[in-house]
Amino acid sequence: MSDYRFHLEKYHTGSKLTCPACKKPRCFVRYVDEQGVIKFPAEVGRCDHENSCDYHYTPKDFFHDNPDMKPKDWDDSIASIYNKVYSPTVGKEKPKPVEPSFIPLEVAQKSIAHYDLNPLYAYLCKVIGKDETNRIFRLYIVGTGRKWGGCTVFWQIDAGGNIHAGKLMGYNRETGHRIKEPICQVTWAHSEMKLQDFHLVQCLFGEHLLPSKPTAAVGIVESEKTALIMSHFIPDMLWLATGSKDGCFNERAMQVLRGRTVVLVPDLGMMEHWQKKAQMLYPICKQVIISDAIEGIATDEQRKAGLDIADFYLMKTSPNEILTDMMRRNPAVGHLVEGLALEVCDEEEAHYVGPLPDLRWNSLPAQPTVRSPTESNGNQVAH
Repeated sequence: MSDYRFHLEKYHTGSKLTCPACKKPRCFVRYVDEQGVIKFPAEVGRCDHENSCDYHYTPKDFFHDNPDMKPKDWDDSIASIYNKVYSPTVGKEKPKPVEPSFIPLEVAQKSIAHYDLNPLYAYLCKVIGKDETNRIFRLYIVGTGRKWGGCTVFWQIDAGGNIHAGKLMGYNRETGHRIKEPICQVTWAHSEMKLQDFHLVQCLFGEHLLPSKPTAAVGIVESEKTALIMSHFIPDMLWLATGSKDGCFNERAMQVLRGRTVVLVPDLGMMEHWQKKAQMLYPICKQVIISDAIEGIATDEQRKAGLDIADFYLMKTSPNEILTDMMRRNPAVGHLVEGLALEVCDEEEAHYVGPLPDLRWNSLPAQPTVRSPTESNGNQVAH
């Protein structure tokens, strides 16, 4: 048995697979979790052909690309202890890019149902109403899974309509918060479907909407849930999500934003991190704006919690929430509403708790105030 939790799978009949890079059969060894908790995608492994192929995608690389999948005890500062087990030899060329695998469209279509099992759907219905939640879920093609008794499936669909991935996430139906205890409820559709030799190459969540709004400013946030919520509060912008602070925030995935005006809205505490990552956008985007809207109004407690833009917009008591609470306290109110076909008041009448960050496109600076030192085509960045 290996002394390390993550190691190459011990050889047995049929254990060596086709390499995702060179396509040669019976030469690819996958990484496994000794504890059996994490199931790595099929592309996490090493090719035997070190000279001709040299493909090696390590657990460390995988956790870097998919931080939500990191085990709780993972510490990047001590990750070097794993290097002697599975890191590539210093000086070798980087692995060749792997062509993405796709999930059949009918799989995603079948998941757009059973919303009574979907915890995030239940929460948003209370906050923004059932009709609006239905509209947003269908616009972004958000599905329902049966895992954990009901979960939300965020399908990553590219601008060409290809489904790169489905991220399954568990939420609390009452609070809308992610469930992270006793286990972090997040996994991938291809893992649950046990798709063999599936090559996960993520794309932006909501990317499929880009062709339908060719001139719209694009708001980029970390969380898929945040993208859904902001598409309700600020619908004149097209909201996409990277999936995490890194997620698919890479040069390959960001090419779809070429020629666009992009507004980056990092979570609290991630401003500096995204300022560095924004460097890759300057050569391809028409304009890049890094918004500090929530940084300017956040309290120390909110910074510590790492809130995002949607959290601030949800810090108001919506008409739907007021009505739901009234019906919970007095069921007769529900009968009255149904009997008289009453409707909730306009959202604009809701009571806001504290200042809200103003991210409407027409409120952003017409002329960015800080120019990128590396730009070569007139692209700009504002803070």
